[in-house]
Amino acid sequence: MANSSWLAICAARAVAGAAVAFGLHLGISDAALAPQGKQAQGQAQQQQQQQQSAWVKLCEKAPLATRDKEGKLVREEKEICLTHHERLDGNTGMVIVSAAIRHVEGIDKEHLMVMVPLGMAIPPGVRAAVYTPEQWEKAQKNEKIDEKELKPISLNYTLCHPAGCTAEVEATKELLDSMKTGGGLMVLAINANGQPIAFPVPLDGFTAAHNGPPVDSEAYAKARSQLMEQIRERRAELIRQAQEKQAAEKQGSEKGAAEKKAAEKKK
Repeated sequence: MANSSWLAICAARAVAGAAVAFGLHLGISDAALAPQGKQAQGQAQQQQQQQQSAWVKLCEKAPLATRDKEGKLVREEKEICLTHHERLDGNTGMVIVSAAIRHVEGIDKEHLMVMVPLGMAIPPGVRAAVYTPEQWEKAQKNEKIDEKELKPISLNYTLCHPAGCTAEVEATKELLDSMKTGGGLMVLAINANGQPIAFPVPLDGFTAAHNGPPVDSEAYAKARSQLMEQIRERRAELIRQAQEKQAAEKQGSEKGAAEKKAAEKKK
């Protein structure tokens, strides 16, 4: 399927609104998203007065294997930063879609990484397109978008794991600039039945997160853990309600059968 066809299908369907309805932004507020460092204290106060973006920047040191000028393998500790957005299923906590810009200390090139759920066809890879704010607004309203105005992005799968499959591509300056001024990133994958599935990723707050300092990783991890616990409690409650409903229906059915049997005996 041609790139333009993927994007045309995406523009023709009201997938954006539907996905938003079933998804949950992982936007952690307050201290968890306060930038690190003394200079961030004023920014943290300002953030508390604004709606929190679902885009956050997380940085950590990690050992990386690289080769020196002579081709020898050298292990160095580098800072890796991910400016990412994650959308969760509010009932299961599973990741519906995530997108991130990865930056590695000492390396000029950045990469766009996208993760989609398992069950997608591997050979077609992932396609994406950055929508302008006007195009994004049209997509929310299920209005037609001229596919010629979209610039398709092809991402190749690099890794699959229990949480999903990740695809990536180099994030050129042109791509980053379009994301900073865009309304949303529409991600498209093909499922096992050959049907295109669209995963909308809003770009509100991307620029501030990408250009700004990282958040407090420990506080973010704690807040995320609390969110996952809330989702687990919600899931347990839904299961309990379903079991109670099933038991009530069974009891009603048995009662009805008993009454019918008793009525037949009286005849």
